[in-house]
Amino acid sequence: MTENVVLFWRLAITRLRQAFHTLIAVAILVGAAPAQAQDNDRLPVYIAGSGNITLDQHIQSLLEEYLGNQLDLVFVSDEQAALTGNAPIVTIGPRAFSRVRQANRNAPVLAMLAAQDFLKGFATRSPGQVSGIYYDVPLLRQALIGKAILPQATRIALISTTSSAELYDTLIDQLPQYGLKARLFVVDDDKQLIPTLTRALSYGDFLLAAPDSDIYNPRTIKYILLTAYRRNRIVIGPSQAYVKAGSLASGYAPFPEMARMTAGYLQEFLKTGKFPEPDYPARFQVEINQQVARSLNIPLASSEEITRAVELLLTNKRGQGDE
Repeated sequence: MTENVVLFWRLAITRLRQAFHTLIAVAILVGAAPAQAQDNDRLPVYIAGSGNITLDQHIQSLLEEYLGNQLDLVFVSDEQAALTGNAPIVTIGPRAFSRVRQANRNAPVLAMLAAQDFLKGFATRSPGQVSGIYYDVPLLRQALIGKAILPQATRIALISTTSSAELYDTLIDQLPQYGLKARLFVVDDDKQLIPTLTRALSYGDFLLAAPDSDIYNPRTIKYILLTAYRRNRIVIGPSQAYVKAGSLASGYAPFPEMARMTAGYLQEFLKTGKFPEPDYPARFQVEINQQVARSLNIPLASSEEITRAVELLLTNKRGQGDE
């Protein structure tokens, strides 16, 4: 048998295997899942998991709790996501969202565990068809966490790149209502980070970190935290992960609240064929680093007390007609 003939048969067998796998996926999605939904009088909603089985199963159980018997939740692979038709797909994490968008550009997608700066552009370009529940909290809440911890604070330091400066626009306008003001210090390259940070810390009572990966990332966070604490300044935000790394505190959205909102978005989609606009969870909690507080001699209330203090500030302003 010639080399060309061998190559021909290898390619033929590979294509047959691919066709067989595709037929299996079609059978699962077009036959099995809808049939199961019809038998149970429930519609399918597909889930693209994060790859963390424990996390994915936890979110599934929370969604089932809020949805009751209304919908069937079915996990799908990337190949299966291409065959889901007009059924909504819930994605867990930004990687799952990106995979689904690549596999099926027409699928209605509802993102969980995605940040605003990641999701906003997709949702703007595909309103009603792409939406999500942000996993972080608004910067105003983060700023007020700092105020609750340091009641005497009046000035907040902010650091950004030129391209990420817009993250802080709304916040800077909101702060005067709460007796706070902020100044933005722009970093144009890595060599300027620490000198710019030093100037920022001389200005602010604390440093407020946004989910800006150009500034706050695993490569830079150690130097940012060390520089801040050597100057007796605290860092607030941008997430729970950074609190474990050494930020003093950060707000975060609890999983049950994100699941509750996700269930509401799915119910709205089934009624109207469109998702509501992406939004932050209404409720939030505060993660604190007691070890950092002790090192800086900062007395800390409990996370529950700090959360209530922030909610009270926000409620009072809403009662006065302010955002």
